Amino acid sequence: MIACFLGFGLGCYLCRRRVNLLLIVVPLLTFTLIIKLPWDSLRVFISVIPAYVGASSQVHVWGVPSEFSFPLLAAALAVIVPFFGLICFIFIPFGQLVGWYLENNGTGITAYSVNVIASLAGIILYTLLCFLYQPPITWFLVAGLILTGLLWRVPTLRWGVAIAFVFCLGLLSINPGKDRSTYWSPYQKLTLIRREISGEPVGYELSTNDSWYQQILDLSPEFVKAHPELFESVPVEWNAYNIPYHFFPQPPSVLVLGSGMGNDVAAAVRNGARHVTAVEIDPLILALGRKLHPENPYGSPLVRTAQDDARSYLQNSSDRFDLIVFSLLDSHTTSSHFSNIRIDNYVYTLEALQAAKKLLKADGIFIIKFQVDTPWIAGRLYGLLQSVFGHAPLQLEADSSYIAYTTGGRFFISGSEHHIQEALSDRRLAAYVAKHNDFQMSPASLTTDDWPYFYQHEPGLPASVIIISVALVILCWMLLRDTGAGLRSTRWHFFFLGAGFLLLEAQIVSKMALLFGTTWIVNSIVISGLLLLIVAANFLVQLVPRFPVGIAYVGIFLTLFVSYAVPLEKLFFAAMWARVLTAMIVLCLPVFFAGIIFVRSFAREGFRGEALGSNLMAPWLGEF
Repeated sequence: MIACFLGFGLGCYLCRRRVNLLLIVVPLLTFTLIIKLPWDSLRVFISVIPAYVGASSQVHVWGVPSEFSFPLLAAALAVIVPFFGLICFIFIPFGQLVGWYLENNGTGITAYSVNVIASLAGIILYTLLCFLYQPPITWFLVAGLILTGLLWRVPTLRWGVAIAFVFCLGLLSINPGKDRSTYWSPYQKLTLIRREISGEPVGYELSTNDSWYQQILDLSPEFVKAHPELFESVPVEWNAYNIPYHFFPQPPSVLVLGSGMGNDVAAAVRNGARHVTAVEIDPLILALGRKLHPENPYGSPLVRTAQDDARSYLQNSSDRFDLIVFSLLDSHTTSSHFSNIRIDNYVYTLEALQAAKKLLKADGIFIIKFQVDTPWIAGRLYGLLQSVFGHAPLQLEADSSYIAYTTGGRFFISGSEHHIQEALSDRRLAAYVAKHNDFQMSPASLTTDDWPYFYQHEPGLPASVIIISVALVILCWMLLRDTGAGLRSTRWHFFFLGAGFLLLEAQIVSKMALLFGTTWIVNSIVISGLLLLIVAANFLVQLVPRFPVGIAYVGIFLTLFVSYAVPLEKLFFAAMWARVLTAMIVLCLPVFFAGIIFVRSFAREGFRGEALGSNLMAPWLGEF
């Protein structure tokens, strides 16, 4: 995102210079070749770059060593920095065109409003493509058609761009293999592989972004009886999906958070649950579970599905449950190895678990199942549950191996102490727990909504984030210097307006995520709402050209103070319309006043490209 903003801003700043479309074509071809060429050595090299960064991140990442390694980080930087530069170059011509049209269009604010409304149209198109689960080839096709149409009057440019995009489409159409199917959800790339034994299908494995994620297992009595060899190492009664029901047999109501393709839901139905609520954020994973799971758990009349993220459901539900299961709920494949925030961060905070406790009945059982391979991750979960429930959780490690027909994980069991002790009166369960609770654990700071970075050991910036940030700042400075957009010619008023706006937008999006969920559709709606507020600010300034900037500044600081002073939990109204209205007033109004300041300043500058460029180049400061 920083690279996109920087490139677009540079383009606006250089809008009077000749447009060179090679800056679009060459990087696009380069990235497509790197991603899709069937060259094994290149595939391996690209795949280890994130691990090189992860080895220096001081952030827990599955399968990546946590010790700082400067040589590995330096090798990663040698690839990351050029890639960052290539992304910048792609957006320079677009910025040049936008800057030139704004400068030379006589309608001023109207032209700027049209540009913002077009951005809104882009969000709508993005949302539609996500809704239809379209692959990259469709996105490239749409982009190629739009760009070709834009350049239609210049035959050389028109055919050059068309040929480049056709070449990209050809590379993107390469089949990943006959034994697998690839899907594209709004969140990630999903690769489904059929699992067979002696030519007979026994389930499916699902990878996200080419990393193993989850699987479909058939644990029905008929399948178990027909395939006893699959359950020799881990008997079906001690399969990880059946373990929760040793602590609460035949629960009247069950909540499964992170239900995936349905294994936990099938286990609940199979073990006598009378009502199951299954929460899953990815609509395509839900659809695959409905279509492919042999036990058809999502088709059961006992099951109700909720397409939502876990924190949003916990915060907004008024239901009560006898058993709540956090089922291997993590999103470690949806972020880079050098990022310390992921979409599941707000799930594992004190506030989230307190919200979950409110949904648990007095004699209920609360279970977190998590793949723990670092002692301090175990210590953090242990500390969170101890703080929320007032007593130490019971722990056990489920059996698992590569060949076992199960999925392992660490169980943290809390809730009703009486119910837990009653379950442990079963000698077989007590013996299993005693045999499976030998593991290490070390303390870690507890995560809260103010510091939700579950995968980071202690507060602070990881060394890799600092080093990469410094490298990118140096690259940004070099690009500014070499293109003539130096510090002396930067419009600092617009620069700091841009930096502040990105900070404001990030804060609004994160708070809206807590109110309505961290889903792709919520993000689309929030960003669309912010764009509409900018258009409304433009409309006001058109009606009242001399609208006092001082009043707008007072409005910004007043609304910022209100959003800071009003606790977020005060906005959780039962009526959705009331929650949306108050959220827009309390959280989003600063954008309206900021829009007034920007458009008045922009008009005073004569809508010059340097002003808009300075504004768009600033987000790297706000992001860092």
